[in-house]
Amino acid sequence: MNESPTVLLTGASDGIGFETARLLLAEGCTVLAHARTREESDESCDRLVKSGVDARRLRPVVADFTDLRQVIDLAVAVAESCPRLDVLVNNAGITGPHGRVLTKDGHEQTVQVNYLAPYLLTRLLEDALDRSEVSRVVNVSSSLHRGGRINWNDLNWKRRYNRGAAYAQSKLALTMMTTALTEFRPKVREAVSVHPGIIATGMLPGYSYRGRPVAEGAEPVARLANPWAKVLNGGYYDGRLPAKAAAAAVDPEDVRKLWSLSERLTLFDKRQL
Repeated sequence: MNESPTVLLTGASDGIGFETARLLLAEGCTVLAHARTREESDESCDRLVKSGVDARRLRPVVADFTDLRQVIDLAVAVAESCPRLDVLVNNAGITGPHGRVLTKDGHEQTVQVNYLAPYLLTRLLEDALDRSEVSRVVNVSSSLHRGGRINWNDLNWKRRYNRGAAYAQSKLALTMMTTALTEFRPKVREAVSVHPGIIATGMLPGYSYRGRPVAEGAEPVARLANPWAKVLNGGYYDGRLPAKAAAAAVDPEDVRKLWSLSERLTLFDKRQL
């Protein structure tokens, strides 16, 4: 790959995403750095430039994942501006509110931001990824996915919302998507999931009291997102090392069932570019 590879990194305005963007820019990548709002984007891009990165390879993009219309607009903008997309890093995520909140699309907020929005974005960008030799998707998961289960009859937690269970479900779904991408979607050549570790970001209070430095969490994400790096296709990584994902994450029947459900919930067939 002679020219600068292009990476779309969601949730790049702070935490692991911000540090991952800095590392990828230092490696020579062109980074489409996603933020939730224009204000967050401007502030984070200013910080990146001040850190010494090449501003010519930094391209800000904005979308609020609680609004699937904005996810579609983001995909359209990326597809129109990039001749190809080499790597998509689905990093944006939330721990979720203490009480159940629905998005304007009618989904529980955690499942939409952490899973349905990344799912839709990935599907809409398949053709852009297909134009790359690399064509890789990196899903930033969590070891907590092992304690999750897909609540098939109540994905949006209408009856008994639990913040921790909603988060675990969303990360299990994202890890299952990695399996689906390797088995069902030939336009995406490589897909991996990664647990970056228990890291001291703004999300830490949602699941722990103490975390390691942000740079340590960003390093394995940036390594997997580096187009020059070799990865274990379909693999789940705990930090730098391949590890075993939850059995549900690789169960063919459950993975296919979730894939079909996700198409319906995002109205994917009606929203293709």
